[in-house]
Amino acid sequence: MNTAVAGATGLIGRSVCVALAQAGHTVSALVRNASRAAQAITHPAVSLVEWDPMVAGAWEEVVGKADVVINLAGEPIAARRWNADIKKRLRSSRLDTTRALVRARADSGARGGVLINASAVGYYGDRGDAQIAEDTPPGNDFLAQLCAHWEGEALACRELEARVVLLRLGIVLSRDGGALEKMVRPYRWFVGGPIGTGRQWVPWVHINDVVGITLWAVADDNLQGPVNVCAPNPVRMRDFATSLGIVLRRPALFRVPPAALKLAVGEMAEALLASQRVVPHVAMEAGYEWQYTLLEPALHSVLR
Repeated sequence: MNTAVAGATGLIGRSVCVALAQAGHTVSALVRNASRAAQAITHPAVSLVEWDPMVAGAWEEVVGKADVVINLAGEPIAARRWNADIKKRLRSSRLDTTRALVRARADSGARGGVLINASAVGYYGDRGDAQIAEDTPPGNDFLAQLCAHWEGEALACRELEARVVLLRLGIVLSRDGGALEKMVRPYRWFVGGPIGTGRQWVPWVHINDVVGITLWAVADDNLQGPVNVCAPNPVRMRDFATSLGIVLRRPALFRVPPAALKLAVGEMAEALLASQRVVPHVAMEAGYEWQYTLLEPALHSVLR
């Protein structure tokens, strides 16, 4: 199939583009700067198409003609302390970008096709020990509402008779960066440990399963709506920290108190301390086979 991927140079996008090309799909990677992107995406079967979602261009024809559009674009959530400007950029990089993709489809006269849009388990907010499925309503904090509005922009593509899949991503484990890279740093200096009380639930997923679920979403004509992209065995933060210490052969004794975290990162601490016992019911019921269902082997595969 003819696929267009926005956010192609990101942690997930790079792997998805290569996997799509290896599976025989025609892949157009939507990138801001083709020369820089060529260093990140080296597969010869992936075409680089420059785009700016706020500016009309040849990319619109690429999106309009695609059988599948995969939208992984968005500034990293935890890269910097949140303030009014950063929040605006987090919103714009998701909402405006998604709106531009849907508009390009509409302007081209496209009907049908597939839009696979990234989201996050942050959609649910803090749920304590409650088990979370895809039909759990959104939370009320900033990140939850951002995800809800982001998904709303993607669902507008249903008006074009498209099949829309919403990938609610957990913490992605990858050797190439992302949240895990930041979590590992204190352990390198022997000062690692759990964040907050350690009791909060952490939904995690190996990068290989993110790619696997994305390709499943491309292929399964019956799949639509939200999909929790996480392993079927979430763990508490204290157990995540212990497993990380075991894999890195470092102690996990230095807990970061909630008050200290709030002082360090401000409002973002709400998202980092949220307890989300997310279960991937949709993928489980469909029979998706995870490559990694247990945390420690998943960490070993990306850190050793």
